[in-house]
Amino acid sequence: MGSLVRHVTIDCSDAYRLGSFWAAVLEAPLADDDHPGDPEATVRAPGVGLLFVTVPEEKAVKNRLHLDLQPQDRTRDEEVERLLALGATLVSDRRRPDGTGWAVLADIEGNEFCVERSAAERAA
Repeated sequence: MGSLVRHVTIDCSDAYRLGSFWAAVLEAPLADDDHPGDPEATVRAPGVGLLFVTVPEEKAVKNRLHLDLQPQDRTRDEEVERLLALGATLVSDRRRPDGTGWAVLADIEGNEFCVERSAAERAA
């Protein structure tokens, strides 16, 4: 067997703050040993580990890699509203009148991600 992806690592200005945001998004905990001011924070969600690392550089350009989220127990639009309430911002609304499409959001440090339709919405 080759390698496995252990974490998706995200550079940021405040690892604990951004890790806490994504822990709320994914409804998954931060690692037990993560605390405010730590240079790293880890979210261990089913299927993926997100590692946030504090770096001195600011985000300067569009992400080269982004996450696509698929809601599990709510609709795409309900999830977009929940994430906006957590502090995300709407970057581009690509939802179509027929119910297809997605929404591009940014997290609290400007990292873009997409919210797609749930499996139930795709099956309908």
